[in-house]
Amino acid sequence: MPWPRPGTQPWPPVDARLDRTPCPTGRVPSASLPVDGGRRSGPCIPAGGICLLVLSLRPGAGRVQMLNPQFLVLFGSQTGTAQDVSERLGREARRRRLGCRVQALDSYPVVNLINEPLVIFVCATTGQGDPPDNMKNFWRFIFRKNLPTTALCQMEFAVLGLGDSSYTKFNFVAKKLHRRLLQLGGSALLPVCLGDDQHELGPDAAVDPWLRDLWDRVLGLLPPPPDLAEIPPGVPLPSKFTLLFLQEAPSTGSEGQRVAHPGSQEPPSESKPFLAPMISNQRVTGPSHFQDVRLIEFDISGSGISFAAGDVVLIQPSNSAAHVQQFCQVLGLDPDQLFTLQPREPDVSCPTRLPQPCSMRHLVSHYLDIASVPRRSFFELLACLSLHELEREKLLEFSSAQGQEELFEYCNRPRRTILEVLCDFPHTAAAIPPDYLLDLIPAIRPRAFSIASSMLAHPSRLQILVAVVQFQTRLKEPRRGLCSSWLASLDPGQGPVRVPLWVRPGSLAFPETPDTPVIMVGPGTGVAPFRAAIQERVAQGQTRNFLFFGCRWRDQDFYWEAEWQELETRDCLTLVPAFSREQEQKVYVQHRLRELGSLVWELLDRQGAYFYLAGNAKSMPADVSEALMSIFQEDGGLCSPDAAAYLARLQRTQRFQTETWA
Repeated sequence: MPWPRPGTQPWPPVDARLDRTPCPTGRVPSASLPVDGGRRSGPCIPAGGICLLVLSLRPGAGRVQMLNPQFLVLFGSQTGTAQDVSERLGREARRRRLGCRVQALDSYPVVNLINEPLVIFVCATTGQGDPPDNMKNFWRFIFRKNLPTTALCQMEFAVLGLGDSSYTKFNFVAKKLHRRLLQLGGSALLPVCLGDDQHELGPDAAVDPWLRDLWDRVLGLLPPPPDLAEIPPGVPLPSKFTLLFLQEAPSTGSEGQRVAHPGSQEPPSESKPFLAPMISNQRVTGPSHFQDVRLIEFDISGSGISFAAGDVVLIQPSNSAAHVQQFCQVLGLDPDQLFTLQPREPDVSCPTRLPQPCSMRHLVSHYLDIASVPRRSFFELLACLSLHELEREKLLEFSSAQGQEELFEYCNRPRRTILEVLCDFPHTAAAIPPDYLLDLIPAIRPRAFSIASSMLAHPSRLQILVAVVQFQTRLKEPRRGLCSSWLASLDPGQGPVRVPLWVRPGSLAFPETPDTPVIMVGPGTGVAPFRAAIQERVAQGQTRNFLFFGCRWRDQDFYWEAEWQELETRDCLTLVPAFSREQEQKVYVQHRLRELGSLVWELLDRQGAYFYLAGNAKSMPADVSEALMSIFQEDGGLCSPDAAAYLARLQRTQRFQTETWA
């Protein structure tokens, strides 16, 4: 009996009448099935988490011996952690001789989900309870109100969530997806896993025991082939790709990025970015200020790029030449060596960002994220590849469940990079087979920046405000943000500079009605999207703009001071600054909001204003929300429950929008 495979059958017609159709699997309804410590009645067992695992056999359907049992892992990842956990699931499945497909949620044809018998969802929560960028299309689809309640009743699933308990909406995406899968008839293998970045051992403290339980369930449903033994943990799995080295350069073609050319019909994207000329790179903080903040301008003439206020630009950074040279030396690689990449499996494709043929220099410069902090999976594979007894012993310790506290102290706390770890294990690094480079080291991820200009004010130009990340740990060398440091190092005054970029819609949408007031709260670089909004609104004749801006010192980090003052003289802007360090008692934007509580209440309650918040996600959003709650009670006369309901209504109707980042 062959395993069911995703087919071409479309999602059931979206018709409320289908909610009453019997489950297509013919499953007998169960009167009382245990779920997360409770019980529920119905034809399908509830699901349990963001990591969705779909299995091809149902419990109680009988054991059928499969030659190549398979399941599906779908992930939504913003920083790469959820993707790393998903790929770990894929590796553990291969060791157990099970087939496993691992895909980003938005790259999976969601209409095929009704044909999947076992799925694991692994999803992060970003910002204030938002789904990651690579699952937003799936998120919109799965929450369509007209999907039938039996749509997924043939599916077993599990959800693994990754979040940070210091945020109010901890693992919100995982919890909400779990509930939605249950509503659509899915059956949960396990309760949802809630990985927590704040735990002293990180998300693995919750993920490790949950995965042990998961494999017990999966192997009960999908027994591996009896004639194949499990691959031991210390034995490396085959690499995803082979690198075929070329003896000489090909006579035709040349190495280079796939890029969108001026005049191209398709808009620039991650697979085909636009190489935008950098026009200027100006420091906008004072020379004595602790942080280097840059206003950077690009020329996007002929790119086909268009954007509106609230949109974001994604930039693909590169490693420094010094780090590339050091990496090649440690691994004994020739930077000029050309190779072609070939997948080992037919369903695996080569990364679109890598040219064919490719040089080692290009691979390390533009693709391998050697400046990132390595995850546990890095040490697991490195231990498998190590031929040096002492180094291998230490790597095995770091990759074990018992060694996570020591790994945290060695790697995560001081933010030690992959390159630095390889330098600490020189014998192992020198013996790494090149075929494993793409398995061992993750790809450099693009960085998103709020666009800080409007095309109505600056046609054919795109501006961003970039805080250059640099901080000290116990390591001698300062820690530096890859993208911000790379951008800061580029000097268009010394010659042409081009930066690969593309644009996508952001999470902020501004009202089009001309008389609607807009209240914007943007401390620090959080003011960037509001500069774009104010420029756009003023160009359209919309003058009811209220900006609460916060910084430390008026003469050090008051971004666009002259521009704001000029707009104030034209009655196009009401500016309320908060300079936190210019008096003994620190003053932040939430204090200014409370001081002007009667104005804020008047604008929101009587004039239908929209409220926007952008900036650091740590404590500022909660502080501003608390200030609003206080205003609703003191100036609006609402009791506490009514104030909370009022705030929730503003959020639900998109009159309170946020864009925050860690």
